Amino acid sequence: MTEQNKQQFPPQHQDHQPGTIDEMNPQPIHTDQNYKGSGKLDGKVALITGGDSGIGRSVAWYFAREGAHVVISYLDEHEDAQKTKELVEAEGVNCELLPGDIGDSHFCNELVEKTISRFGKLDVLVNNAAEQHPQAGLEEIDDEQLERTFRTNIFSMFYV
Repeated sequence: MTEQNKQQFPPQHQDHQPGTIDEMNPQPIHTDQNYKGSGKLDGKVALITGGDSGIGRSVAWYFAREGAHVVISYLDEHEDAQKTKELVEAEGVNCELLPGDIGDSHFCNELVEKTISRFGKLDVLVNNAAEQHPQAGLEEIDDEQLERTFRTNIFSMFYV
């Protein structure tokens, strides 16, 4: 990171996980209104885990701009998810929000079932959700943090 970037972007810190976009300073840029979709995903259905904010929000919007209907899985960031849904639906496609814990195999099964029930198919899966628990050293990672991280970041890919 250059000195100029350090001055423009102050360190980010939130006391809770998952974090929320509203608390970020500056706000991230998720879309480029100059981007013109070409219909590459017309009629397709995409399920995006962690699609409520950050990279997931951007992916959801670009997929929508390309014509895909979008299902967004997220933990509990309801306001972020609603804002993403509004961005997606402004592109003229449908968007469903499905909150829950992707570290839970039963919830992952429900995600796929509800997506197919709502849209009749599932064409694209984006496993974007992730979590981390920063520590000063490996020896400070406790069993609960380790299991929680693997459930979200690794197990969920198999569950979905």
